[in-house]
Amino acid sequence: MAQFKILHKSGKARVGQLKTAHGVIETPNFIPVGTQGSVKALSPRDLREIGVQVVLANTYHLMLRPGDQLIKKLGGLHQFMSWDGPIMTDSGGFQVFSLGVALEHGVGKLLREEETKAKPRLNKITEEGVTFQSHLDGSKQILTPEKSMQIQTNLGSDLTVAFDDLESPKHNYEETFKSLKLTERWELRSRGAFYGVTHGGIFKDLRIRSAKFVDQNFPGIALGGAHKDKKTLYQVIEWTVANVSEEKPRHLLGIGEVEDLFNCIERGIDLFDCVAPTRRARNGSLYISPKSGGNLKNNFTLNISKSKYKGDKNPIDNWCNCYACQNFSRAYLRHLCVAGEILYHHLATTHNVYFITNLVKKIREAILNNQFGKLKALWLTD
Repeated sequence: MAQFKILHKSGKARVGQLKTAHGVIETPNFIPVGTQGSVKALSPRDLREIGVQVVLANTYHLMLRPGDQLIKKLGGLHQFMSWDGPIMTDSGGFQVFSLGVALEHGVGKLLREEETKAKPRLNKITEEGVTFQSHLDGSKQILTPEKSMQIQTNLGSDLTVAFDDLESPKHNYEETFKSLKLTERWELRSRGAFYGVTHGGIFKDLRIRSAKFVDQNFPGIALGGAHKDKKTLYQVIEWTVANVSEEKPRHLLGIGEVEDLFNCIERGIDLFDCVAPTRRARNGSLYISPKSGGNLKNNFTLNISKSKYKGDKNPIDNWCNCYACQNFSRAYLRHLCVAGEILYHHLATTHNVYFITNLVKKIREAILNNQFGKLKALWLTD
C-alpha cells in the first residue's frame, strides 16, 4: 500500500511524497491520462524525458479492450506498456455512466447525451452494480465494486480507486443524497482500494458527510462528484479538506487547468489528473506562460492554427524548455497543424504535458521556499 508523507507546508499548500511500489511521487503533482494504456502521442521514453512521474489508466476502456485478463497474462500494465513508474487507475464508475450506451428499448444512446434537464438514468443500476452496453460493440457488460477492484488488481495498479455512482450536477438534494448513499455502500465493497471518492454535489452537509466517510475508510481522499462552476469547486475543496485527516493525500479527479492548479493547491490539494493537456494539443490549443502572453482571459493558451502564426519565428512559449520549444517555431507548428501532419500531435502534446508538469514542479519549489503566493500572483494577476 502506498504511503504519504508531508515534507513542508505553506498555508494549506503542502509538499509531500507518495511512496508506491514503483517509485516515489512528489506532490503536488499532475498525472497525465493514458486512457488506453498510452498517453496520446507520447511514448514512455517521452514521458520520462518530460519528467512525468505517474500516469493514469482507464479501467473501463482496458476491461473492454484488450481485456484486463490478457494484460495480467502479459505481465501487468507496467510491462504491457513498458512504463516502470507508478500507475493510477480509476474505477470505471465515471465511464460506465458517461460512455456506456444506455439500455433503452434496445436502442443505443450515449449516456453523456444529457440535455437541459437531468433525465432518468437509462442504464440499469442495481445494488449489485451497473449493467450497460459497450460503446465499442454494444455487448452487454456489468461492472460491480468487486469487479472493478479485480480489474485494477489485474492491471497491476499502484493507486486504485473505489467504485462510485455518478451524480449529476442537475440532481436535486434528494437525488444527490440517494446517489451518495449508494456510493458509500459500493465503496465499502471496494476492498483494498487506496482512494475513496467523495461526492455530495453542491450540498455542503452531503460533502462533509462524504468527506468524513471516505476519511474513515480509505488511506487516500479522491474528490469527485458534480459541481457547476469554479466557485463551487473551490467551496467543495474547502469543505472536504476541513473534514479529512491532514496526513492523507488528496487527489482532485479530472481537474488540471493552470488556474485550477494554483487555486486548488492553495486549498490543500496534492494530486491532479486531467485530459486537458493532451486534448488541447489535438485541438490546436497550446499552453503559454505570462511571459508569452498567457493570462486568465485566454486560459493561458494560444490557438496555433490561426493565420497570425504563419510566419512567427518564436517558440510556442519563451519560458518553456521542452523539446518542441527548444527546436521549432510557432510557424512550423502551425504548418504541421493545418497540414494534418502526425508530427504535430507529438510536438504539441510534448509541449502541453511538459508545460503543466514543469509548472507544478515550479509550484512545489515555490512552496518549499515559501514563495507560493508570489508565484501565484505572477500567473493569476489580470
